[in-house]
Amino acid sequence: MSLKDLLFSSDERHKLAFPAIILFSIVILIALALIAFNGFSQSDTLKDAIKSSKIMGKIGLVKQNKIAVIYIDGTMVSDKSSSGGAACYSSDVVRNLIKASEDPEVKAIVLRVNSPGGTPVAAEEIIFQMQKTKKKKPIVVSMGDIATSAAYYVSSQADKIVANPDTFTGSIGVIWVFKNKTKYYDEEGINFYIAKSGDYKDVGSDWRGLSEEEKNYVQDIIDESYERFVCNVAYGRNLSVDDIKAIADGRVITGSKAKKVGLVDEIGGLYDAVYLAKELAKVDGKITVLFMNEPD
Repeated sequence: MSLKDLLFSSDERHKLAFPAIILFSIVILIALALIAFNGFSQSDTLKDAIKSSKIMGKIGLVKQNKIAVIYIDGTMVSDKSSSGGAACYSSDVVRNLIKASEDPEVKAIVLRVNSPGGTPVAAEEIIFQMQKTKKKKPIVVSMGDIATSAAYYVSSQADKIVANPDTFTGSIGVIWVFKNKTKYYDEEGINFYIAKSGDYKDVGSDWRGLSEEEKNYVQDIIDESYERFVCNVAYGRNLSVDDIKAIADGRVITGSKAKKVGLVDEIGGLYDAVYLAKELAKVDGKITVLFMNEPD
């Protein structure tokens, strides 16, 4: 028998245990409040508040239901390069999609798209990862000022698309520009000697124009890319190829018009997309918005 058993009766021990439990609970609540206050009192933005919540989650104090926001902002290219000038790298977007898909607390993803388009390769790399991620978690696109061409291509592969009424979107098509500076070079007295291994090796060089055969060659490439673009958009939007081709002449349309023709699902802003993502993920209760690569 312990000393406590000798000094106190069973009833007295129960009376002492209850206040002790209450006191312990109060201490835990105060500790949680201090941790939360320390995080939130120094937070000037929602992003900082989310960071504080993440810390609490990591130490096991809070289990969160997160909606991850990943930005596609600016012209899309595949990777960073020394030439610069590009604002959105598909490698960065893919990395964040993988990170969000592997986080058990992330229940859905919102792609915030504000881009005039970019290279087909950049779009395809993002789409490949979207297809993998969608098997685990829903993806909703929120369109900002502009989501055209390859940016719409990417958007069309999401589970749902939300656009603002005056978002510029659409512009479904492919373009390849060739410069012909022969007149300038002639006036400046600049001559070229071209050694090449095949007739098509210098197609697109600005020191000469294209022959009719070369024009047909590059048009075939454009047509192939265009058909892939249209077919994938039709599949992503659950529309027929003919429906897409009827508006796939390169024209830009507003978000309101895009909803009428089936290119977007809802009219609204970023947080409308967040709540739609929450519904698709069937999340009950509060959510935490996690901004993963917010532009500066």
